[in-house]
Amino acid sequence: MRPSFRREESVERLGSQRFDVLVVGGGITGAGVALDAASRGLSVALIDKGDLAVGTSSRSSKMVHGGLRYLQHGEFGLVYQALAERQRLFRNASHLVSVLPFVIPILKKGGVVDRRIAFGLGLAMWQYDLTGGLRIGRRHRRLRAEEVIGHLPGIRSDIVASGYLYFDAWADDARLTLAIARTAALDHGAVVATYTALTGVTRKGGQVVGATVEADGREVQVACGAVVNACGVWADGVQAITGVDSDLKIRPAKGVHVTVPRDRLEVDLAVLLPVRGDKRSVFVLPWRDDHTYIGTTDTDHDGDLDEPLCRSEDVAYLLNAVNAMTDADLTVDDVVGTWAGLRPLVTPTDTGRTADLSRHHVVEGDGTGVVTVTGGKLTTYRRMAAEAVDAVLAHRGESRRCRTRRLRLRGAGSRADAGVQGRPGPHLAGRYGSEAGEVSALVNEDATLAEPLVHGLAYCRAEAAYAVRYEMAQTLDDVLSRRTRARLEDSAATLEAVGLVADLVGREAGWSSQRRQAEIDAFEALVAAEDEARQGL
Repeated sequence: MRPSFRREESVERLGSQRFDVLVVGGGITGAGVALDAASRGLSVALIDKGDLAVGTSSRSSKMVHGGLRYLQHGEFGLVYQALAERQRLFRNASHLVSVLPFVIPILKKGGVVDRRIAFGLGLAMWQYDLTGGLRIGRRHRRLRAEEVIGHLPGIRSDIVASGYLYFDAWADDARLTLAIARTAALDHGAVVATYTALTGVTRKGGQVVGATVEADGREVQVACGAVVNACGVWADGVQAITGVDSDLKIRPAKGVHVTVPRDRLEVDLAVLLPVRGDKRSVFVLPWRDDHTYIGTTDTDHDGDLDEPLCRSEDVAYLLNAVNAMTDADLTVDDVVGTWAGLRPLVTPTDTGRTADLSRHHVVEGDGTGVVTVTGGKLTTYRRMAAEAVDAVLAHRGESRRCRTRRLRLRGAGSRADAGVQGRPGPHLAGRYGSEAGEVSALVNEDATLAEPLVHGLAYCRAEAAYAVRYEMAQTLDDVLSRRTRARLEDSAATLEAVGLVADLVGREAGWSSQRRQAEIDAFEALVAAEDEARQGL
């Protein structure tokens, strides 16, 4: 059957085709499971009740890293695995994953990292390099105080003694998830259906033989031999639907981020700043040419799982942490974008800080054909997926070799020089890789698509059209929050453009005037809720 990445075709195929495995959850882990299973020759369907990467996988700190701080807890195995996976991502998603230098200042006094433990930090740096950090081709080095200040000019020069520079990586998490899902569908025949919710699992003789899903207000029966629950913080709820009785406990931990204009907090690489009076730290990272983002917190979350918000106390925590170490004097009025995500931490107890809990993952089968995979981190998604598929194959009594270690994702060919009538090629190449020419081709058909999508941001209108035609974008929020990151970068500017974007997306998707207005209303309500939360209203 012809490969497809169109939702309408996918929903029809769900009811007319039998699948070896149904994957529930369209985040990076679920997309990874779909790709792993399909590349091993299994017939695969992937569903999510919302958009691809709508949850945690579009709301991370966007770092592909081993986790230097995990060495403090003796998690050498976890760091080694993560750094090995980081290296695979450099090769397999070369257009989306890039080297990002990090600076850790060593302070004269009053910081988490001061001169008294600088020697210990140096040893940790060597451990990180030798555990796998050196695979990146660069090793850490010591910085003079003036070099640290040069990277973050606003840092208080009176407290900086020196620093360390080391290397990790950065990726647009939502686009990485999308690339994995598109590779599974277009190159390996998986069926991907968003806005499709699991409602039940059917067993015969105690074994999974099918599932019931809801799509577009109708019930669809899916014939399948196994179900993989890859729903992260929603795993408990999906286990209830599948009838799995498990002791697995998910403890959601909220991480928040705020975006500010670059001229309010200038930085040219990632900087790790200690939080005064707290044994934690925050990152300050550059985002494109015009913005800086700050994150993250790590706190328990007992609220809404579907739409966690960055609240006023979260904003205050991050801004106060930065203001204590710099002369930026940031206020809530400087914040132009926010996002909050929930990490699915697996824990046997409710004691201790979430920041101290392990990022190890868990794969658990129930013996009837339901496999649950959760925990872990963005960087190790491929390994998690491979173990989940191994569990499915074990249930089937089969053994098939994993093929994703060196499997390149779509777009990971040579970076095309994809200039769009005066717009810089590197922007498109860094988002679409070797497929950037397909976006440029839309401009050749319609020159107006070269115009900015949102004033002041790098995205062009062709990217929104491409998102609808080829990336399964179904809503305004899909386009403005995940196919592009406009809402996260500057929510006010994005809101000003929402009417024109709705016109463009509506034409591509064939929306009625009523649907167009409903999409605008929903997006405006989402941004309003974020604004009220961060203002404490």
